[in-house]
Amino acid sequence: MDKDRYEKGLEIRRQVLGAEYVDRALQNVGDFDRQFQTLVTEMAWGECWGDPTLGRKERSILNLGMLAALGRMHEFELHFRGAIKNGLTADQLRAVLIQIAVYCGIPCGVECFRIAKKVLEETRA
Repeated sequence: MDKDRYEKGLEIRRQVLGAEYVDRALQNVGDFDRQFQTLVTEMAWGECWGDPTLGRKERSILNLGMLAALGRMHEFELHFRGAIKNGLTADQLRAVLIQIAVYCGIPCGVECFRIAKKVLEETRA
């Protein structure tokens, strides 16, 4: 493990997904999944999200499209919340979801809009 990359990843992961969510995930780590959580934090967040070539808004857009295409709706919701934290506006998010619906199919778009509406209502409350 590269400790600096891990720490950088942990910081970014907390900023995007929320410290409460990340801390809860890490508190629930056991011997079986400890190595996986380290990998996720170091590589996905430290190496990938820590690369300054793309901004966080761009990375959020990419993740939303990929997660929708893969049908990973739990992760989609998590990253939709992160996209809001990363500064995507409601209009930008709507445009992303419409593109998802066109390229991934209307049923996928329906599910993504359902999740988006729920998250947006929660963030307004």
